[in-house]
Amino acid sequence: MIKRNTRHRAFDPDPDAPGRCCDAPGCTQSAGYRAPRSRTSLNEYFWFCLEHVREYNARWDYYKGMSAAQIEAQLKADVSWDRPSWKLGSIGRQPFNEEDVLDPLDVLGASRAERARRRRESAAPRVPDPLREPLDTMGLRWPVSLDEVKARYKALAKKHHPDANNGDRGAEERLKTINVAYSTLRTHLASNVDSGLEKTA
Repeated sequence: MIKRNTRHRAFDPDPDAPGRCCDAPGCTQSAGYRAPRSRTSLNEYFWFCLEHVREYNARWDYYKGMSAAQIEAQLKADVSWDRPSWKLGSIGRQPFNEEDVLDPLDVLGASRAERARRRRESAAPRVPDPLREPLDTMGLRWPVSLDEVKARYKALAKKHHPDANNGDRGAEERLKTINVAYSTLRTHLASNVDSGLEKTA
C-alpha cells in the first residue's frame, strides 16, 4: 500500500484562504496566498493569487522608510524577540530574591540553609586560635564570659570526677583534659578582664 503524502507543499494555496478574488488591481484569479499589509500590521493580510503574491514579496522591504538608527534599534529588539532584558541576577530593576521563587518542594531549602549558616559564621566574632580546642573540649561557643567558663567547668568537673565514676580511669583522663582547657580559657579571659576587654556572650 502506497502511503499518501498529506504534507502541505510550499506553493499550495493556504487552506484558510477566504475564497475571494486576488487583491491585485484588475486580477480575477482566486486569492489563495496571504501577505502582511505593512510592517506595523503583520497580522492583517492582503490575499493574492500565486503570481501577484510573488511580485508583492519580491518588492517587500520591512525596513522601508526607517532611518539607520531605527533599523539598528529594530535589529537589537529582534535579537531578544522584542522582550525586555535585564542584568543577570536581577528581575527588572530589583535585585534577585530567592524568596520570590515558587518552591513547593523546597528544592532550594538546602542551599538556603547553607547560605544562612555561612552568614552566621561570617557575622560571628573570630575565635582566637589558641582557644578553639579548649572551647570545643568544654562545649562552649565564642564569645564567652569568664563567669560562663567557671560555671561550665564546675558542671563538667562534677560529672567527670573519678569519685563520681567509681574511680574510672577514662573519667580521670577526661577531667585532666577539662582542667587544661579551663586553665587556658581562664588565663585568656582574666587577662582581658584586667585590660577591660572581656567578651560577653
